[in-house]
Amino acid sequence: MRCSLAKAVTGGLAMVAAAAVLPLAAPTPAAADRIVVGGTPVDVADNPWVVALSSRARFGGTRGGQFCGGVVVGRSTVLTAAHCMSAEVLGGPPSRRDDLKVVVGRNDLLAKDGKEIPVRRVAINPGHNSVTNAGDAAVLTLATPLPQRNVIPMARQGDSAYTPETRATVYGWGDTTGAGHYARTLRAAQVRVLPDSLCKQAYPGTSEGTYLAASMLCAGERPGGRDACQGDSGGPLVARGRLVGLVSWGSGCGWAGSPGVYTRISAVLRPLGLGH
Repeated sequence: MRCSLAKAVTGGLAMVAAAAVLPLAAPTPAAADRIVVGGTPVDVADNPWVVALSSRARFGGTRGGQFCGGVVVGRSTVLTAAHCMSAEVLGGPPSRRDDLKVVVGRNDLLAKDGKEIPVRRVAINPGHNSVTNAGDAAVLTLATPLPQRNVIPMARQGDSAYTPETRATVYGWGDTTGAGHYARTLRAAQVRVLPDSLCKQAYPGTSEGTYLAASMLCAGERPGGRDACQGDSGGPLVARGRLVGLVSWGSGCGWAGSPGVYTRISAVLRPLGLGH
């Protein structure tokens, strides 16, 4: 998912995430590569820190229960979007979702390979604001630790990976067109980190959302065509080998002038107890 203003439990790599189970309006997206709204297939074995979140009881078996993405930042620690853990998405508090699992090492959502690891604890960022979508992050503690090779480093404040025009990659299993066509296998789209000034102009505080540079980051391509989409929420945005963002929200998928908005990782490390 990603909220569109919260591209969440509805979808892909054209991404958006803010409110949660809201379908996006779907005018024709920009005409750049139309896979994962501008993405291509990738192998999870080459990106072992990318994981899917699953609850078959809540979302059914069609996509193996997948509803959001996540990223491994510690052997027992996964980051995802706070809105993915909302009652609106899960149908109640996370503690009542007994079958909530993190799916690791599985490219095809309907395959049997990889592992499905139960989530032992969920901690929502105390600074998360569900109205503005600021601080859209949550920590999932796994019941079983993963190998160190699954862990991706996180970009801290001042990291050069946040520099505008830096090439970045966003990953997910969500909507690949902006029209409800979901991927079964992992996709990735190449985007650029965009200047805060452009993002503030795109989301100045209308019904489409408000861009807050202190806790958000936006990425995409100025002409549109590459973006995250429904189903991609909580998935990673990676630049220069570091995690810089989590798919959070946006307007549409791959639309020109409406880049995807991500949770800025450096802004949530300390509130989540990861800033040591």
